Amino acid sequence: MKARPALSFRQIWNMCFGFFGIQFGFALQTAEVSRIFQTLGASLEQIPVLWVAAPVTGLLVQPVVGHLSDRTWTRLGRRRPYFLAGALLAALSLLWMPNAATLWTAAALLWLMDASINVSMEPFRAFVGDQLPPAQRPLGYAVQGFFIALGAVVASAMPWLLARCGVANAAPPGGIPDTVRYAFYAGGAALLGAVLWTVASTREYPPGQLLAFDPAPAGGDRPSPAGAARNGIAWALAGALGTALVWRFALQRELYLLSVGMLAYGALLLWLARTRRRNLLAQVLGDLHAMPEAMRRLAWVQLFSWFALFALWIYATAAVTAVHFGSADPHSAAYNEGANWVGVLFAAYNGFAALAAITIPWMVRRWGLQASHLANLWLGGAGLLSFLLIRDPHWLLLPMLGVGFAWASILSLPYAMLSDSLPAAKMGVYMGIFNFFIVIPQLVAASVLGALLRLFFHGQAVWALALGGASLFAAGLCTLRVRLEESPAMG
Repeated sequence: MKARPALSFRQIWNMCFGFFGIQFGFALQTAEVSRIFQTLGASLEQIPVLWVAAPVTGLLVQPVVGHLSDRTWTRLGRRRPYFLAGALLAALSLLWMPNAATLWTAAALLWLMDASINVSMEPFRAFVGDQLPPAQRPLGYAVQGFFIALGAVVASAMPWLLARCGVANAAPPGGIPDTVRYAFYAGGAALLGAVLWTVASTREYPPGQLLAFDPAPAGGDRPSPAGAARNGIAWALAGALGTALVWRFALQRELYLLSVGMLAYGALLLWLARTRRRNLLAQVLGDLHAMPEAMRRLAWVQLFSWFALFALWIYATAAVTAVHFGSADPHSAAYNEGANWVGVLFAAYNGFAALAAITIPWMVRRWGLQASHLANLWLGGAGLLSFLLIRDPHWLLLPMLGVGFAWASILSLPYAMLSDSLPAAKMGVYMGIFNFFIVIPQLVAASVLGALLRLFFHGQAVWALALGGASLFAAGLCTLRVRLEESPAMG
């Protein structure tokens, strides 16, 4: 075969079904982990720092897993061993998380959970590029988006539904409510079961066949030693200066994440300029240097998009419970009622995202990839900004419509714009590198949001959501800079 054969809708359904379970676990993490942290004694200022483990883990794990899976071939195939290993570890983390006895145990479990979910998630992105011809890839990512939304709907609403069924929604100080506990148990079972379905119902093309489909060069040329050295010196100096400023003026400690990160990246580039080795680290850095131009431009879209999402995930509970339910005490009935309502809101935006995943193909056929993504991002931006104006918590369901369209678009259209520019031999590592532009904005959010709220907004968490709304408007404008040779039709 010289070209990948088209797959049936049932085959696409099976290959994407595992994302239902992955997102079930991920949605419980985003909707309930801040609640667990506060229940175990975390202050509002500590929450962003406790969440740092998640994006840092993704930054390290995804490109490594992508690089390794590009070079893996076993009886289970190329990507499926990683689906399965990640699912097993993530399921164990979900079962353990609601039984954490201390705050730092919960933080460690968040790290393990996020690392395991990343091990499963990254190969799923590359799996679509491996299996589907270019004309079907946008459909494949849209089906993934549908399952992501569906899994998140069920997971986000589960504590609220369990409370309506009579399960205890409050616990003694330091204890986790049974509604949260049972939701996490269900999440572990759903994650493992869904991934096992995809592993058992799909097959993979061997590496030789993939190269026959796509004989394009693999890319990943090393930068010149002089160029790597110049860039390394610039990044290292910027990081050192930033670190000195944070120390000298006793700024928010979370800012060290940014300054030390820049310093570390500069050091890596200086090492790359001097080394002759072709080990894993050198190859990933070389691939990062040689990324396609479309990927560079999409990076800015992703940076602003995921800053907004991270602001929503870590501050929605604090914002809604304080503003709309009038309580900041995690042991009060009003706080727990508000926290459950946040789960409903998260379920709502994911439900709207499932509907949007059906609507987005029509939008793309009519308006194209860029205009569709811009429109969806701006709908989400308007939704987050409206939290400043709405006071009746039931009316918060309305802005979730816009957030849902933005979420569905973020999960599909950037990958549809990107996938055709990636060579088959590097599909996994480039999908992992693309994750940098999901992780970096989360680190930025974790570093600066707490300081911004304290310095400019009197510690009111609702303003974090407003900043997220503005960020989505900026992401939409950045979409206009992406130049595509051809906008693929979504079938």
